[in-house]
Amino acid sequence: MPIPSNGGVAAPDAATIEEMFGERSVACPCCGGTLTPSMLAQLVADAGRMAQARHAAARLPAGGSGMLIDPHAHMIARTTDDYEAMARAGIVAVIEPAFWLGQLRTSVGSFIDYFSTITGFERYRAGQFGIRHYCAIGLNPKEANNAALADAVLDVLPRYLGKEGVVALGEIGYDEQTPAEDRALRAQIELAKEFDLPIMIHTPHRDKKQGTTRTMNVLEECGFDPARCVIDHNNEETVDEVLARGYWCAFTIYPSTKMGNERLSEIVARHGPERIIVDSACDWGVSDPLAVAKSARLMARRGLPADVIHQVVYANALAVYGLNGEMAAAHWQEPVPVDQRVLYNNGNSVLRGQAPRVDGQADDDVIV
Repeated sequence: MPIPSNGGVAAPDAATIEEMFGERSVACPCCGGTLTPSMLAQLVADAGRMAQARHAAARLPAGGSGMLIDPHAHMIARTTDDYEAMARAGIVAVIEPAFWLGQLRTSVGSFIDYFSTITGFERYRAGQFGIRHYCAIGLNPKEANNAALADAVLDVLPRYLGKEGVVALGEIGYDEQTPAEDRALRAQIELAKEFDLPIMIHTPHRDKKQGTTRTMNVLEECGFDPARCVIDHNNEETVDEVLARGYWCAFTIYPSTKMGNERLSEIVARHGPERIIVDSACDWGVSDPLAVAKSARLMARRGLPADVIHQVVYANALAVYGLNGEMAAAHWQEPVPVDQRVLYNNGNSVLRGQAPRVDGQADDDVIV
């Protein structure tokens, strides 16, 4: 029975298949075992869902050529396999905000090495798989509670905020909402104003609504323009106020702890795409570097218009994080061809004996 070209599922139920095949023995083409009518019904239904997914993907925005941006991804913790999968899924650019590493750092030198890595080698590593890599630099709230260390980090931040590829100051905000966190937040808001950078805000995991409101109050007390600030890790409790106060409203797709694809679709359907952003925040924990792509396809399957999806998974992130001029669509629309023979400035490579990828060159022309 053919699947309709419009993506609808024309799958007969188990009773119909029982009537059609109940007297026959249908062999599985894979293992030779017998397929029951209920198994056949499930196979046909699965084929219908696959056709729906293909149809939904085809409806994604042509204006961006199906391109996606993941504007919050801790790629230093991910593998080259993740970069390859993200590129295949249509992700053309990622933004890596500075954050803690799962263990508190004990000296300013470890921050310096970390900032240098995500503004240097990680940009090179992403480029070797055809993805543009940008950064947000800042002192995260969790580590702002070590006052002496926080002061030392605040002193070195200016040497990184003006680097190539730095598109924002972040992620900053509150964790436990302590006085030390408040002090670091206010100091970094002033740095963002000095360097003319947008801000990426981390909202706390506990007391999120209170912490989000408090963060926006501080931003306004400091005279920071909400149109230049992304409030991230939102949920249903915070979205209304964040949008009402004029901020960019980002959602991290952590289905169990922050936001799931289905819930995000409901929010976009209810509020529309204005100032809404989706990201993966993939890191060293259980997380999904393909969360943005999966969210786009789910929204398409649910019938959201292509231009709405395009805005949420691409255009909005580019609009706010492109404000300082370091991030531009031309970077991936007119890309430098990937050449994995090129070494990083310390002589390192992403390869470990594999044949290098060299775009625009036949495989038999590649120098190994």
